[in-house]
Amino acid sequence: MTRHFLRDDDLTNAEQSSILDLAVELKRDRFSARPLAGPQTVAVIFDKSSTRTRVSFAVGIADLGGVPLIISTANSQLGGKETAADTARVLERQVAAIVWRTFAQSGLEEMALGTTVPVINGLSDEFHPCQLLADLLTIREHRGQLAGLTVTFLGDGASNMAQSYLLAGATAGMHVRVASPVDYAPTDAVVADARRAAEKTGGSIALYSDPTEAVAGADVVVTDTWVSMGKEEEKAERLTTLGSYRVDTDLMGLAARDALFLHCLPADRGFEVTADVIDGPQSVVWDEAENRLHAQKALMAWLLQQ
Repeated sequence: MTRHFLRDDDLTNAEQSSILDLAVELKRDRFSARPLAGPQTVAVIFDKSSTRTRVSFAVGIADLGGVPLIISTANSQLGGKETAADTARVLERQVAAIVWRTFAQSGLEEMALGTTVPVINGLSDEFHPCQLLADLLTIREHRGQLAGLTVTFLGDGASNMAQSYLLAGATAGMHVRVASPVDYAPTDAVVADARRAAEKTGGSIALYSDPTEAVAGADVVVTDTWVSMGKEEEKAERLTTLGSYRVDTDLMGLAARDALFLHCLPADRGFEVTADVIDGPQSVVWDEAENRLHAQKALMAWLLQQ
């Protein structure tokens, strides 16, 4: 049966660890795996603008011996005359895998249903699982392990990054805290899924409204932009509501002394994070950005072997 990666808990703890192990190997020896040699083609579809996703997948596919076919939905039939399922039926006869950066998670699920090639979520409104593989790889590089670490996400708890941290962190056996206003809390269904995963791995899930409580003693502090694509009309309200969740040196000072700071980028310095934090010694955001390449290469290589 074809394996897909649509959300973080599509992987077990063991599978997640195997992919991260492979990412470490591919970072050490960049061209050691060539599962796309031929070259085979991977379709990379974009509904949303992108820098890191576009570059890391294009470069990663080439590193694996393949050819990236970059498709913009503005210049294709997908989402217009053609359904996601029909598009997948066309593509699967010509490409080795499909990556889609889109809006609705339901579109990815429709595309993957019955498809004979792996479908990868390059980002949706609900989850950003490829980014989480990169984040976990980064944390493991700097801390040597994941299980047992406490990671705190601050800001919009209903964002794709917060929800992916809940699922991926729980799968890794981490203690995941999400701090957000009540109206920006993660969905109940995602929290329930994360708690079920945490029960299997020894991790835990906790929701906070007070950012200082959530950060206290944390090993990793994470935030993301408060105004994601599609939320621009809410900017003024979000800046007001989320203001107390800004990560500054005082807030970082409540975390563990050697705590890491992560941000998936792009960042709005002065809003969700101050410049002295994101550009400071605890920040590992540039390692994190690079690791999109290595983590996604490992993911693609692993999926193609299933």
